[in-house]
Amino acid sequence: MAYEGRAYSLGAGTVVNAIATWKGAAFGIDLKTFAHVELDHSEKAVRGYIGGMPEGDTSLIENCVRYVLDHFGLEIGGTVTTSSEVPLARGLKSSSAAANAAVLATLDAIGEEMDSLEAVRLGVRAAKDAGVTITGAFDDACASFFGGFVVTDNRETELVRREERNADVLIFAPDRKAFSSGTNVERSRLIAPWVDIAYGLTLAGEYEKAMTLNGFLYCSALGFDTEFLMRALEAGVKGVTLSGTGPSYVALVDESSSHILRGAWEECGISGTMISTRINNNGASKL
Repeated sequence: MAYEGRAYSLGAGTVVNAIATWKGAAFGIDLKTFAHVELDHSEKAVRGYIGGMPEGDTSLIENCVRYVLDHFGLEIGGTVTTSSEVPLARGLKSSSAAANAAVLATLDAIGEEMDSLEAVRLGVRAAKDAGVTITGAFDDACASFFGGFVVTDNRETELVRREERNADVLIFAPDRKAFSSGTNVERSRLIAPWVDIAYGLTLAGEYEKAMTLNGFLYCSALGFDTEFLMRALEAGVKGVTLSGTGPSYVALVDESSSHILRGAWEECGISGTMISTRINNNGASKL
């Protein structure tokens, strides 16, 4: 007997990167990762395929399917295939989006439900076991799953705050990739006292101030150019940051500042892709 399920989850932008303190914040963006799961009792192994990356590491999405099946005591196998609007390894939470989508698609395939936070935590465990995250990225995973703005304690896997807001988002994604597993954690921990200040701002709902402070801190610690942040401030943007561990920059914009900032970032002369999107408050879903 065969089972089939489909789902999607969101990419996300950083408000506060949790690497320094294990406490973070992020927001869901309207870029989606899709997962298609096909299961059969005649199969025992789970095989993963990443659209556009035939040689990509599929251990994360395979783990997600297997952990869901194990949770329900099902000894079956099959395939999981993902495709994505989220650029990979650009700090836009592509791993969290893939994990959430794979978990939801598996639940869809077997006709089961799981508490939302439990499903997120399962994906986080799969990401840790696959070695694609340092802190578990619970903040990123929650933003990807629930949408809106989320504030989390990653060590305790606790969702501290969630809030819905509307804004356009402009992203500059440089062509070069930066994998979270290669981040200089020691330098990140040195800025922890100031990252704590940014985290405190998120608890007060001051997301734009928090993300801008986060951007200057992590750009300095990880060696990224702060010129992109300064250009955004000159354009009148209040919230701009380095997303994740880079290399992408994300800004909360309106129609006027988006046009100005796009031109300013293009003048920086770095090869990459400009993406216009918006905050997604709806979150992940089965299809």
